[in-house]
Amino acid sequence: MITASWQAAPVLVLGAGPVGQTTALLLARWGVPTIVLDQRPHRDKIGSKAICQQRDVLDVWEAVGAGRRIADEGVTWTTARTFHRGTELFSYTFAEPGRPAFPPFVNISQTRTEEVLDERIAAEPSIDVRWGHRVTGVEQDGEGVRVRLDDGRELAGSYLVVCAGARCDDLRRLLGVRFDGHSFDDRFLICDIRTDLPGWASERRFYFDPEWNPGRQVLIHPCPDSTFRIDWQVPADYDLEAEAASGALDTRIRRIIGDRDYEIVWKSVYRFHSRVVDRMRCGRVLLAGDAAHLVSPFGARGLNSGVADAENAAWKLAYVGHGWAPDALLDSYHDERHAAARENLAVTTATMDFLVPPDEQRARRRIDILTRAAEDPEARKDVDSGRLSEPFWYVDSPLTTADPQRPFAGRPPRGQVPPAGPGVLLPDAPVVTPRGPGRIRELARDGFLLLTAPGADDGVLTAAAAAPGPVRVLALDEIDPGGALTAALGARPGEVWLVRPDAHVAAVLTDHRDITPALTRALGHDTTRKENSDGLLPAGR
Repeated sequence: MITASWQAAPVLVLGAGPVGQTTALLLARWGVPTIVLDQRPHRDKIGSKAICQQRDVLDVWEAVGAGRRIADEGVTWTTARTFHRGTELFSYTFAEPGRPAFPPFVNISQTRTEEVLDERIAAEPSIDVRWGHRVTGVEQDGEGVRVRLDDGRELAGSYLVVCAGARCDDLRRLLGVRFDGHSFDDRFLICDIRTDLPGWASERRFYFDPEWNPGRQVLIHPCPDSTFRIDWQVPADYDLEAEAASGALDTRIRRIIGDRDYEIVWKSVYRFHSRVVDRMRCGRVLLAGDAAHLVSPFGARGLNSGVADAENAAWKLAYVGHGWAPDALLDSYHDERHAAARENLAVTTATMDFLVPPDEQRARRRIDILTRAAEDPEARKDVDSGRLSEPFWYVDSPLTTADPQRPFAGRPPRGQVPPAGPGVLLPDAPVVTPRGPGRIRELARDGFLLLTAPGADDGVLTAAAAAPGPVRVLALDEIDPGGALTAALGARPGEVWLVRPDAHVAAVLTDHRDITPALTRALGHDTTRKENSDGLLPAGR
């Protein structure tokens, strides 16, 4: 918890789903008060919704006291299996650089995740949650932002973070942002089924063209309480109520689980979309989560990406509001998270094009790949059942100082992570501190962090002392006696690793004279950007 006093009005957070909850909790950790507004009268507690929480998202939630509990209550899985008809094509497990605190993926219903985050919010006096508050207008100037409610009242804040979900078209119009993209014709039937399926509780299973859904796909995820989430690709004219009434839904389910007892906990039909706003920063307003981008769920990139939006927004709002960084730092929120959204759209659209080929040529190519993949390892590389969620690597960010000794080699194979370096998320590992055992990511999220390898010169402390906001210097040989972190970094003698408050590496340096310029860049001091006199971005940004 940062003890600096917040002098401005509270930050307004629109939407009390997981992205809005995370935003408020992280801002509270930075000493920033928030008012969370949601138009619903109370929280919905139906359905699994977003179930698959990625390791690095659990890390973010642990920073606000929720990650370990969510992980312990969820179902851990480490293996992803892909089948074509009755044949398993391949499986893979996930790389674990360093010694991470959490497993690669944990499945737990969004409903339960929201309950755990609500408990953490209830313990934070600086977070004020108000249900039944529908926003109908947004105005802003150089001093703050005001929202108008449907009952005519107004609320003032220093900034506004819009986490209002996919169906906030009116708000996007108020902000003047486009939401370009497209929607897919096929629907997906989702059922949460409580039953006993021995051997299926620790792996994700994806089926191309199984005999029990010919010509389409099925995805099966394990969940807590002997529940399995099953997704069927179904035609655009699929009628769930008619199928349930006729008994065809029971037949559909039994073709997968066999003659065993089961209970349908929740069922729904979704149409998937690929859309992203053209701007994620509109002056003092930031858009996050589904309000800013929509992707198909094959790869679990929706909620996980939204939580990354929340963390990116929270530390930057805190640094600007506390006076530790210029307003231009908020420009990098758009730069970084819009690039992440475009990456997610590219990955998930490629998956959807493989699942639902848009033309005959690509349909023939898919059949050829799937047929050959049973015997040909090279063909398996082209099978796209969804590249699972991973952190976005800020290698091209204006905040990142490139290192020619550690060039980014591009997207690694499925289940792998790139080598540590500028722009990449810091690998996690246990460390020793004056306060006792800890983890490096816990320390990283308390401000900027300078990790020094043996042989680093003495100017590091001087550079750190001159920087605004919290900056810590830690020697690798003191905090990492076992060498797990040093090995995961591939740290070389004399290096200084500059780590951002969201645990991404901002720079790897060998000369203390480069630390101040790298810190300055990481705080958003970029002379190539232009602002209006009121500190707001030009309307066209």
